Amino acid sequence: MERNTIIGGAALAAVVLGGLGWWAMQGGSDAPPAQEAAPKAGSGELTAEQVSRMGITTAVASESDTAQLGVVPAVVTLPPEARVAVTAPFGGTVTRLFVVMGQAVTKGQALAVVRSIEPVQYGAAMARGEAQLAVARANAERASQLAREGIIAGARADEARAALREAEVAVSENRRILAQSGASAGGEVTLRAPITGKIAAVAVQTGGPVDGLTAPFVIENTASFMLDLQIPERLAGQVRPGMAVALADGGSEAVEGQIISVGNSIDQETRALVAKARIGSSPLLVSGKGVSVILKGASAVRAVSVPAAAISQMGGKDVVFVAAAKGFVRREVVVAGRGSETVTLASGLKAGERVATSGLAELKVLLGGE
Repeated sequence: MERNTIIGGAALAAVVLGGLGWWAMQGGSDAPPAQEAAPKAGSGELTAEQVSRMGITTAVASESDTAQLGVVPAVVTLPPEARVAVTAPFGGTVTRLFVVMGQAVTKGQALAVVRSIEPVQYGAAMARGEAQLAVARANAERASQLAREGIIAGARADEARAALREAEVAVSENRRILAQSGASAGGEVTLRAPITGKIAAVAVQTGGPVDGLTAPFVIENTASFMLDLQIPERLAGQVRPGMAVALADGGSEAVEGQIISVGNSIDQETRALVAKARIGSSPLLVSGKGVSVILKGASAVRAVSVPAAAISQMGGKDVVFVAAAKGFVRREVVVAGRGSETVTLASGLKAGERVATSGLAELKVLLGGE
């Protein structure tokens, strides 16, 4: 009896298992959905959904005729011609002051009013000279007439003309001095800005004295700046006058310039070469500020530029991951120059090709098995 029961139970179990197998083969509604196959290492094939899930972004390689040699530190300075001293033509006392340190001024703007006795003296001398000029002119005309009539010798007419010329020179000189000083008849002189810029120094105050040997104001023209570059020893032979530079931390604003001089010797302490460059104006630039500067050299070959984030190291070589029809392929490249944001490639990539700029760790595993 027990034997028959065991045989019947086994047969029932076989029927149940067979039915479940047939139901599964018919795609029963409760069967779990098939999982998307994971990418195989070394294949490089990825679907659009896999690329999105891996967080891979791309950028287009662009053609470039320059190579970024590197990023070097620099200090912002002003060109030697950017500073202009404002001096007083006469000594006197400041009666009014119109500007303060750091204020922006335009060419011709009034800076201060100085009262001086010297313009009054020059004015009086000019008035006397004009009176003497009238007399000298009349004497010269009369002497010339008498000389022509033979009444007096010609030498006396020449003396009269010389006296006239002396009187004309004296009046002209006094008039020129008063005109250049801008002094009024009462002896007031208005000091004006000779250039547009910012007040860098104010050495006077209202009621204080000024003289012709000191500069009450110094104005800085901030239309352009200079850079004192620290060129590392490894780049010493590659940096030359005329090479282009750009502000590395200029944000969206392109601030570019050009190297004008390169030192002849390397500093023994810093192991760097000093170079100077002129660069355009920018709100980011302030004299004395430390900045980072990109050195740009002419590329000897047709090069392409890619974001610095696209470059990866595999097996001790520089590689990029190039977008293909079904995923990405690994490609070795030759770097011509490195910058803070972009890298110039001498070979290995063509302009217009897309390269991965994020998700590189996943692509390294997928394409290199790392």
